[in-house]
Amino acid sequence: MILEFLADGFEEIEALTPVDVLRRAGLDVKTAEVGDSLVVRGSHGIPVTADMKAEDALSLEGIDMVILPGGMPGAKNLDADPTVDAVLGRVHAEGGILAAICAAPMILGHRGYLKGKRATCFPGFEGELAGAEYTAGRVEEDGRIVTACGMGAATEFALALVRILKGGDAAESLRCAILAK
Repeated sequence: MILEFLADGFEEIEALTPVDVLRRAGLDVKTAEVGDSLVVRGSHGIPVTADMKAEDALSLEGIDMVILPGGMPGAKNLDADPTVDAVLGRVHAEGGILAAICAAPMILGHRGYLKGKRATCFPGFEGELAGAEYTAGRVEEDGRIVTACGMGAATEFALALVRILKGGDAAESLRCAILAK
């Protein structure tokens, strides 16, 4: 199962593109909100109803991947949440994949998950990627860490996640089906 955290102020395209593309690939993706309501507002005021409260994610078994979308103040809200911290720690310790886009790679950097890894992020957040080799790439994969630079790379990011979880043929087939470059 794949879990994506949402907090008020998330970047809508960075959050919803991976959910949509991964579900098109037949993968089980759940969203978990950090806050007071299942309805979370994106940074552009678009309301999204999450599948569950963040606290419910603590009892989930078999999380293969956690996705963190960027956007402000969404990424800062995720960074400050103890439930996000606990789930990231557990999934990382169990060999799962941690994926973050835009400003959200800072969350991984603050927790030391980027040490010795190639990583990218939205320009201006490079200093938050503690121990990483910042590449300024669109999407970077290094072991069990996947990062992307921002909204314009959301489809590439999502297809990289499909490739990691279902293989190159599945990702290529989906890329063609959605007319992505």
